[in-house]
Amino acid sequence: MRQRENLRRETIKRETEAALGESGLRLNPQERAQFESRYIQERQKVEQALRQQIEAERQKELPGLIQQLKKEFQIDQPVKSPATKPAESANPKK
Repeated sequence: MRQRENLRRETIKRETEAALGESGLRLNPQERAQFESRYIQERQKVEQALRQQIEAERQKELPGLIQQLKKEFQIDQPVKSPATKPAESANPKK
């Protein structure tokens, strides 16, 4: 888990440096640190919005998936006999 977090940080660092390079800006160390901080903040916002979109899409798709699986698995199951009629009451009316 720690290794995965380190890999994620390295990826973000490389992408931050690439974004700075693509911007063409020549920044002093303080400005560079601010740029990196803002890039990370805005990236987190974008990632959060994407996660929300994906979750919303997943929630829309799940009912159909469940119905599809329900049909598939009902076909594979043997047909159950109808429930037997409940027994007559112990005190029949005469």
